Amino acid sequence: MTERESIFLVDDNAAVRHALCLFLECKNFHVRDYASAEALLASIDKNDTGVLVLDLCMQGMSGLELQSELGSRGIELPIIFITGHGNVHDSVQALKEGAADFIEKPFDNEVLLNSIKQALQQERTRRELRAIKFELTSKFERLTPREREVMKYVVNGSSNKNLAELLGVSNRTIEVHRSRIMAKMGASSLPELVCMALSIGLIQS
Repeated sequence: MTERESIFLVDDNAAVRHALCLFLECKNFHVRDYASAEALLASIDKNDTGVLVLDLCMQGMSGLELQSELGSRGIELPIIFITGHGNVHDSVQALKEGAADFIEKPFDNEVLLNSIKQALQQERTRRELRAIKFELTSKFERLTPREREVMKYVVNGSSNKNLAELLGVSNRTIEVHRSRIMAKMGASSLPELVCMALSIGLIQS
């Protein structure tokens, strides 16, 4: 059986929480609901995955304040704001801070469901890219200091001849370094190596 995706629901309106919990559970999500931002912060950590459905205006800490606090803690759940008292300024601020969506109450539950599905897909893509970057960074760090130096020059366009002159070695030595770099990084071509370098920040895009 496929593990259910988690939805973190924060709304100080008990009736809204109850209705959305019923709807989302019926759609095969695992819902963890909270009556306040403070309650969520007391139980969530960096390892949690899913989508946060968050009321904008609540007693105590507001939705925007919670968004900021989660960011400061390094918790990167995609956030879908729901609100009955929204305005353009709030929606712009939420989206600028990385919110996945901003939905005004009352809303059709299917609108929320579609937004959740899109946010989950974006989150899966983000996690996959982060895993790829981690793997490539680990491979780069396992290169010898000289191989790392050569790779930085190669992916930035240096020819074997120019690099050999710059480092005071033979062309053959550079060729050997390049071959070992390609093998250790798992790259089958120079363009592929360049793409790897872009993903780990060796080249400024």
